[in-house]
Parts: sequence; C-alpha cells; structure tokens
Amino acid sequence: MEAVVYTKQNCQWCERVKYLLNNVGINYLEYEYEKDFTKKQFYAEFGEGATFPQVSIDNKHIGGCKDTLHYLQEQNLL
Repeated sequence: MEAVVYTKQNCQWCERVKYLLNNVGINYLEYEYEKDFTKKQFYAEFGEGATFPQVSIDNKHIGGCKDTLHYLQEQNLL
C-alpha cells in the first residue's frame, strides 16, 4: 500500500495521520500546503472547504484523519 498525504504546518491531525500510517507500515508521499500546492489547487482537488489532512491510499481518496483511521480498521491494519 502507498499513500499520498496533503498536510499543513502546525496541524495536529496531520501529525496524527502520519503517525498512523507509519505505525502500520504504509509508505506515503507528503505534500505540504504553501510549499507544494496553493489553497486554490487544494480546493480544486478536494472541494471548497476541505480540511487538512487529506489522504489517498492506493489512488483511492480516503479523506481526513478520522476517515483514515476507520479505513485502516476496516482493512484490519489496526
């Protein structure tokens, strides 16, 4: 499994989702807000009002931290 994580600095949920992915051994590529993409690009990808983080696993959009936690539980990885 491979993941893509869209994050921003000083975001506790971003840190938690990266911890979860590391804990279950999922490699991820991290894109950071204002370094790798703009707000306009973020909203174009995930919709107006989307929050951080946003996670995709194996090219499937999962969602935020809680969505990722539920997905990992459903996959019996936690």
